[in-house]
Amino acid sequence: MGVRIDLHAHTTRSDGTDTPAEMVRSAAQVAGLDVVAITDHDATTGWDEAQAEADLVGIRLVRGIEISTRFRGESVHLLGYAFDPDHEPLVGELQRVLGGRDDRLPQILAKLAEHGVDITLEDVAAQSGDAAASGRPHIADAMVAKGYLGHRDEAFRGWLNASGRAFVDRYAAPLVRAIELLKEAGGQAVVAHPWSRGSDRVLDLAAFAELQEVGLDGIEVDHNDHDERARTGLRAIAAELGLVVTGSSDYHGTGKSSAFRLGANLTDPEQYHRLLG
Repeated sequence: MGVRIDLHAHTTRSDGTDTPAEMVRSAAQVAGLDVVAITDHDATTGWDEAQAEADLVGIRLVRGIEISTRFRGESVHLLGYAFDPDHEPLVGELQRVLGGRDDRLPQILAKLAEHGVDITLEDVAAQSGDAAASGRPHIADAMVAKGYLGHRDEAFRGWLNASGRAFVDRYAAPLVRAIELLKEAGGQAVVAHPWSRGSDRVLDLAAFAELQEVGLDGIEVDHNDHDERARTGLRAIAAELGLVVTGSSDYHGTGKSSAFRLGANLTDPEQYHRLLG
């Protein structure tokens, strides 16, 4: 069996349900991965715990992040790898993004209350635990915990997605600036699941070429949100521009369906070495 590499996974430090140690242990012992990345949303606070477990179980950990950004009016997620987490301009931008998550909570809860859904800040905090910020997934989990819904996904379909009854927008970093900050911090930048959630409307060949000029390194092609047509199209763009192609699970523990299990999609070892050496 070849080297198995998964470059996108979440923990309780954002909106996953496994602790950093649990995620790494599952990656090694359940999914049989040789390399796994911890890429929590807008936060690096799980890195040390994940690294300690990786050393114990004998798996290579890639220290990463998934940054919430916006490009031409659309939400785009950006994966960053192997950067300096103390780079002050990047830290400042991440704090602004995380602050936007927390700041909108009262507004979302007020909208839910208008529809008879009684969720408090304390209810959300009970779900978010040691996460760097409380977000929509934690609100969804609170709705499940109080019996309003059966699963996190139901909250997003009817309540918390962009067209939902309780949606409130928040700050997201400009995509170009986020790429620039990652490069300044010595890292690598890969657009996450670029043809999902409407971002296919703005991320075409010309857009990727523009992003490459400011430092974009790769495209996450093999992802459960991409069907075969999307994967073929994105692979062609990557080949034309010479961008790295990655694949990953986008694992969230029980926060996403079992289709997003660790190792569900993998990164080719040659592509991995192009990206991270």
